[in-house]
Amino acid sequence: MTTKATWQWDESVAINKDFGDRSVVAAYDEAHRRFRDVDGENAAILARLNLPPEAVVGDFGCGTGAFARLAARRCQTVYAVDMSAAMLDFVQWKAQEEGLANVVCRQGGFLTYVHDGPPFDAIHSSLALHHLPDFWKQKALDRLAGWLKPGGKFHLMDVVFQTENVDVNVEAWIADTAAKGGAEVGDSIRGHVAREFSTYAWIMAGLLERAGFRIDSADSQGGILANYWCTKA
Repeated sequence: MTTKATWQWDESVAINKDFGDRSVVAAYDEAHRRFRDVDGENAAILARLNLPPEAVVGDFGCGTGAFARLAARRCQTVYAVDMSAAMLDFVQWKAQEEGLANVVCRQGGFLTYVHDGPPFDAIHSSLALHHLPDFWKQKALDRLAGWLKPGGKFHLMDVVFQTENVDVNVEAWIADTAAKGGAEVGDSIRGHVAREFSTYAWIMAGLLERAGFRIDSADSQGGILANYWCTKA
């Protein structure tokens, strides 16, 4: 969608926290690291993508930029895209602190970002697509596919529910994250399930395929956290 329709989803509604300055963003980053091995996850993703040094990579919903900054150590250029200006300020600050001049920060969302660079060799998105209802997920995935080179790679990590034992899995997820990250983190997971737009695996598979992606493999942790490894057909 190049011209914003009067009925287009407002992606700014996904910014439900006040990331007023770097200290707030840093605290958010630290909270996630208490119940996730963020660096280990990102290293494994990059190893599996196996990108050449000249690769151009997009990180959509980049958050604090952990993946983008690690990818920038291995690839030519990384576009870090996020709706939050405070997040992008943090990413740029950390990139400069780490001596990374090849991280390009761009404010925008799946539906509003305008890509003015070369086609991507790979796109990664972690825990961001669920902010969109399914109708808009399809449009977002169509746009991502359009920015990829033919044969380009797409990795999606997000909360995607397996149908079997879904209630039990959700309760276990809340309990596990609360035990690792504290009561506040557990409450945020409850809010995620109650008010955000994570979908079922059978729906996500259809959305990806209709966007022109071949799903090379998919996995699910606890019936909740899914990884999709795709190639643009």
